[in-house]
Amino acid sequence: MRALILCMTLICSGCAHVAQDSWTGKDKAEHFFSSAVLAAAGSEISQHQHQSRGQNLRFGFLFSLSFGVGKEFYDSRSSGSGWSWKDLSYDVAGAATGVALWNLSQ
Repeated sequence: MRALILCMTLICSGCAHVAQDSWTGKDKAEHFFSSAVLAAAGSEISQHQHQSRGQNLRFGFLFSLSFGVGKEFYDSRSSGSGWSWKDLSYDVAGAATGVALWNLSQ
């Protein structure tokens, strides 16, 4: 996890621009809920591959975050809305919630 955070920080230091967004808004709820659904789906996919419970949870979490980070890279283009650490925070919270809810359902 520390390696993931370090990589994101180093990679984003070269982003074209950073978004000047607020902590509230419709897009934040979309980031949270889509990340939760993707995390639960990723955990289910991992379970169907006969992985352990821990591997299911890690895969679901990282599967979801890969989409969130990819979207932020796309947004960081010069013609995009800018890299948003706030959006990524909602992605992380949603992924953690989705993994936790999937785990409870098992």
